[in-house]
Amino acid sequence: MGSWISKQLEPTSAHFTYLILAGFLILYAFLSNVIRNRLFLSEPPLATAVGIIFGPRCLNVINPRGWSWEDVVTMETSRVITSLQVFSVGVSLPKAYFSRHWTSVAMMLVPVMTFSWLITASFIYGILKTKWTTALITAACLSPTDPVLSAAVLQGSKFSNRVPRRLRHLLSAESGCNDGASFPFLYAGLNILIESTTGKTVREWILATILWQCSLGLFIGVVIGVSSNRLLRLAESRSYIDSTAFLSFYLLLAFFSAGIGSTLGVDDFLVAFGAGTGFSFDGWFANKTKSTHLPELLDLLLNSSMFVYFGAIIPWDAYTPGKFTPYITIGRLLAVLLLILLFRRIPVLLALKRFIPDVHTYREALFCGHFGPMGIGGMFLAIEARAQLETGESIPLPSPPRQHRNMAAIEIVWAVVTFVIFGSIMVHGCSVAAISLVGHYSRHQGERAPLLAGEEDPLSGMVHDIGGGDSEPSVSGDEDVSPFLPSFIHSLPLYPGQRVESEKHD
Repeated sequence: MGSWISKQLEPTSAHFTYLILAGFLILYAFLSNVIRNRLFLSEPPLATAVGIIFGPRCLNVINPRGWSWEDVVTMETSRVITSLQVFSVGVSLPKAYFSRHWTSVAMMLVPVMTFSWLITASFIYGILKTKWTTALITAACLSPTDPVLSAAVLQGSKFSNRVPRRLRHLLSAESGCNDGASFPFLYAGLNILIESTTGKTVREWILATILWQCSLGLFIGVVIGVSSNRLLRLAESRSYIDSTAFLSFYLLLAFFSAGIGSTLGVDDFLVAFGAGTGFSFDGWFANKTKSTHLPELLDLLLNSSMFVYFGAIIPWDAYTPGKFTPYITIGRLLAVLLLILLFRRIPVLLALKRFIPDVHTYREALFCGHFGPMGIGGMFLAIEARAQLETGESIPLPSPPRQHRNMAAIEIVWAVVTFVIFGSIMVHGCSVAAISLVGHYSRHQGERAPLLAGEEDPLSGMVHDIGGGDSEPSVSGDEDVSPFLPSFIHSLPLYPGQRVESEKHD
């Protein structure tokens, strides 16, 4: 009887993966309010811990290394999930956000991001004894703020309501833009290492990276988003589309944007972000779907699964000295991680506070400097860098080669990026709990909330009053203004013969 039963069982690695992922998400769903609003934890550190426990390092139940095309799977899953998240950021931002807050976003993307790139490269170069070009490539993977981890920290919890909406929107906008904006930094290092002459390096960087990948990618994304908005409004106004398909359009358009970007070889993330921003330029879709909590649902299902996967693929063996990485040790990597967390963003944001209109106090600058987590987007950039180093193209080998002229750079990039991402997930994922506990015990006994760290009042040292706490004049769905396009675009008919009326709300 026992042998007959054993023949019926199919305990494969893939089947265990489905079981563990679903079991974790079900358990998290049951306890989500307790975890997020009482323990002040987010999904990423918990999901990563699940991946480590059930991964090759511990129980060896989930073992992506045994799957074929591991690097390709990692690259494509991180591409899709990051594209979906930056698309979600574009949709969720207030209307006309960039027309009103472009100075703050530009400061975060240009001087802050450039400083982050160079200071991180300096730490890697000095502590890990790498080549300067290798340090630049590795640092570029760690320069952007990850939208997946940012959303997990800054959205959907009681703590997020204690932060001025103005800052939450700024950090969201930055995280939506800078994964795509990191490509120039990444390819600057790659072109220096790969190209034979300075002239060819500069020409390739300007033509291929700045103009083709970034500029064209953003333009295509905005065109896709605005066109899709008009087409969906036409279909909805004529009852061509039902409610189920209407909701699925959000997800389908995000995947379509990622597909367009990857097929044309342009910047996937800028295509997705431009599409999301263009799609929601009039706030109509946000108004229609604001009660569905669709982004939060996708975050729970897709993002948490990706962090479980990351926990299972952490290359623990790469954190010890090797033939091509003699200076890679746990101690040196911890030093790099600590310095990056302390100096990658905080000093430059404190120094530039008065030039960033949306940052009003030094406490706000400190908060924005700290909440710049590194995550799934950095993992994609690391695989992109490895692919370029291995093959000269954006398609990686199934797994890293054993011998290659760029072997040292290939191994260092993956080891450093995954280690720092792991540290960032744990530090930033638990920061809300730390801030809440410090705030709780810094109060007098009679001023503390009944529950441990249960305070719900606005964080001190930040401006929360009207016009300071919000991203004025309103959030999505309250005004009819485009973030990128001239105002006359809004008066264009959805289809020939339509009578256009002036309207403030849809």
